[in-house]
Amino acid sequence: MPLLTSNQREQLLANGRQPGRDHVPVVKFFNPVGIGTWLATELDADNDTCFGLADLGFPEIGSFSLEELASLSLPFGMHIERDILFTAVYPLSAYAEAAHEAGSITTAIRILSNAARLGARRGPDAFPPLAETRNPIGTHRANAPPSSASSA
Repeated sequence: MPLLTSNQREQLLANGRQPGRDHVPVVKFFNPVGIGTWLATELDADNDTCFGLADLGFPEIGSFSLEELASLSLPFGMHIERDILFTAVYPLSAYAEAAHEAGSITTAIRILSNAARLGARRGPDAFPPLAETRNPIGTHRANAPPSSASSA
């Protein structure tokens, strides 16, 4: 199976023409026999360099090569795969923040997917948009009581 569908490639390229924005991930890649998960939000005009979130033991935002992912030979004749069931709901920063707190992209996806489902059951006004719930550093809820450190 190809790593990208034509629609995903088009969306990644379109996002790549708008760098600096907090795009919603377009595609998730994973290692079916071990560690390794990637969320891609952008593709450079070279059709190889993706930007997104990669987790090879510790989640990091950065660039990675589609050619390198496609060329990896894994045990049992396996290869890196595209998660055909993955649909992102939040921008990359939300997945990165959740992954750093939870320790992995996979756990972050589960947490954010559950939050999105819960919000959908409660209605569109049940939770404010994620961007409105962060302080400028992006770590605390806006409606959380101030900590004792901030009142000094």
